[in-house]
Amino acid sequence: MLVSYKWLKEYVDVDVPAADLAEKMSTSGIEVEGVESRQDGLKSIVVGEVVSCEDIPETHLHLCQVNTGDAEPRQIVCGAPNVKEGIKVIVALPGARIAGNYKIKKGKMRGYESLGMICSLGELGFPDSVVPKEYADGIYIMPSDAKVGDDVFKYIGMDDEVLELSITPNRADALSMRGVAHEVAAIYDKKVNFPSVELKEEDKKTSDEIAVQVDSAKSKTYKSRIIEDVKVGPSPLWLQNLLMNIGVRPISNVVDVTNYILMYFGQPMHAFDLDTFKERKILVRDARDGEKLTTLDDVERELTSDDLVITVADKPVALAGVMGGLDTEITEKSTNVVLEAALFDGASIRKTSQKFNLRSESSARFEKGINEADVTLALDTAAAMIAELAGGKVLNGVVESNDYKPQSVDVAITLTKINSSLGTDLTIDQVVAIFDQLGFETSVDGENLVVTIPPRRWDITIEADLVEEVARIYGYDNLPSTLPNAGNTIGELTPMQKLRRDTRTVLEGAGLTEVISYALTTPEKASQFTKVSTELVSLAMPMSEERQTLRNSIIPGMLDIVNYNMARGNSDLAIYEVGNVFIKFGNEEDGRPTELPQVAMAFTGNTDFYQAKGVVETLLQDMDLRFEKETKLEDMHPGRTARVIVSGKEIGFVGQVHPAVAKAYDIPTTYVASLDLTGILENKPEQVVFTEIPKFPAVKRDLALLVNRDTENQEVLDIIDSAKVKLLKNVSIFDVYTGENVPTDKKSLAYSLTFQNPEQTLTDEEINSAMNKIVKKLNEAGFEVR
Repeated sequence: MLVSYKWLKEYVDVDVPAADLAEKMSTSGIEVEGVESRQDGLKSIVVGEVVSCEDIPETHLHLCQVNTGDAEPRQIVCGAPNVKEGIKVIVALPGARIAGNYKIKKGKMRGYESLGMICSLGELGFPDSVVPKEYADGIYIMPSDAKVGDDVFKYIGMDDEVLELSITPNRADALSMRGVAHEVAAIYDKKVNFPSVELKEEDKKTSDEIAVQVDSAKSKTYKSRIIEDVKVGPSPLWLQNLLMNIGVRPISNVVDVTNYILMYFGQPMHAFDLDTFKERKILVRDARDGEKLTTLDDVERELTSDDLVITVADKPVALAGVMGGLDTEITEKSTNVVLEAALFDGASIRKTSQKFNLRSESSARFEKGINEADVTLALDTAAAMIAELAGGKVLNGVVESNDYKPQSVDVAITLTKINSSLGTDLTIDQVVAIFDQLGFETSVDGENLVVTIPPRRWDITIEADLVEEVARIYGYDNLPSTLPNAGNTIGELTPMQKLRRDTRTVLEGAGLTEVISYALTTPEKASQFTKVSTELVSLAMPMSEERQTLRNSIIPGMLDIVNYNMARGNSDLAIYEVGNVFIKFGNEEDGRPTELPQVAMAFTGNTDFYQAKGVVETLLQDMDLRFEKETKLEDMHPGRTARVIVSGKEIGFVGQVHPAVAKAYDIPTTYVASLDLTGILENKPEQVVFTEIPKFPAVKRDLALLVNRDTENQEVLDIIDSAKVKLLKNVSIFDVYTGENVPTDKKSLAYSLTFQNPEQTLTDEEINSAMNKIVKKLNEAGFEVR
């Protein structure tokens, strides 16, 4: 937002350099991005009067004699279409500097000597977007009372300084001159002085000419006034200069008043031509799907029921809070004006402005909030100004949908809370004085304070807001700086933090690369790779459809990463991620999901199931680990997936992604694993006990079994383990055979059994005895030893 320093001084008695004010405001909570004076860098630019003007034959140029206060008029060649005899203009003398640090020199054009330059506003640095339309393609015509030879800056407001404020959404109260005045007054402990409105009304009643009705919950109130017999024309120079300095193009006296009120009160306002109304009733309602409205930018827009419209005779005449309609705009022929001032729902205005890409000063203020207490005052002020500047007559009274009156908010706080939050030793009197500076009323009971917040500061509702206000006005630089008292405790990792680090170390040692995927995904992907269906948690206002639901599994995000790499020629991948998933069990008191830490892995390219299984075994090598066939995971291959069991508790799975799922992700054969870190932590040995390396050699024996096709490896291992052979140290399967010499309903499983006695060398008798004991158990189970 741009703020005119001269305008600000009309309401606050502050007389400090603009740069000092900018620094003070920036350190008090409202950042000032810069201070600009349009006359900086310009010189030797004066008021001139065109004494004579003749056309140069066969050109668009004019030969002008211009009085600039010197002994003789100076000759200047000018190409502007609106230059003529008798007008006063802006003249850059030879040696002058204009915008862009361009230096004016004597010269010749078409053989005629030119001793200076007649300037447009653009050549003085005004952007095209603020130059009045009547001067957009030509020179600027100075007021008739401008004194020839004077510097032009005071006549066109270039001697003013403009502060550019960077307003954050929480301080939308500063999106108005009155709001900025309150802020500056609080900073310098001054009082604001706003002039009172002198509104003269006619006996004729507004309610006799027009009615207002609101049929939408998106509008708290809608107010209208009528000004008759106006004469639309240019605004006075002071108003044009003010609007141009704060970045608004002057248009006409009526429209300029609405823009002035927008910047002064922060209250968006619109003026309609009453004579274009086909019915003397305004209805505010939700648009109907398919309705059309041509806005002031001459674009026809198709509306939906999400939009809020102002209608007359059931036809939209304005897009509420965003832009007026072309059919009812104020023109030079308008004589009767309807002024509107309203409160519209910010969320609705934001959606409409975004949909049509119509971001305006009005929509921005409705989106962020406006002072609801000043709606009527803003409307009355606008009516009084139009009556003064356009000679109109204001009809008696305001027609409105309801007499909405916002209430002040009481916020309670204690002195202890303020001092403990800021680290200060402020007294009650000091705190009350700060609230007085801010214009807040305060009641005190001991150390308890109740602060009454006026509607103009709708951003203050809780204790923390009051603490921030005290800090801002007291001065952030006055707050004590103290180091935290950490004591003599030694920092250490929590068990889960240590497990996460150890997991990363093991997996990276196994050749995997860490990745980080999004915790937000689509609802379809969020529920993949889980056996239990749980309630999904979605954001109310997601950034995109692809990032709206919290994940229940890390695997989908990793498959997206696999797809990304495959598309870029990286075909061999071994990746892992340590992160959280979000599960809603239904018993959470606050409704938020439970965050569960997990580790997930993905392998593709030159790999197979046994690599993935081997990495899992490496990670869980000190635990009671076993694998069981998994068939309930719909997104995994039913014949190549195993549950991971630790100490009898399932903590995850490992296996191949189902071919149909892999096709949907557009990836090749991929193996994944997902493990619950909480389950790993619960079963992780507190410490690993060192076992002395045996001095005596181990002995291996091979064993082949003929079993049914559906027999699982784990079933065989359990039977071997049930033999309770103390000398048996390890059993591993090394061959699965089906084919020739094996019945079609059978398969051959070959195992390697390792025997070892740490105290002596094993004898053949001990080994044979152990083998016989194991074979017996297997035979009892119905397995045939080959």
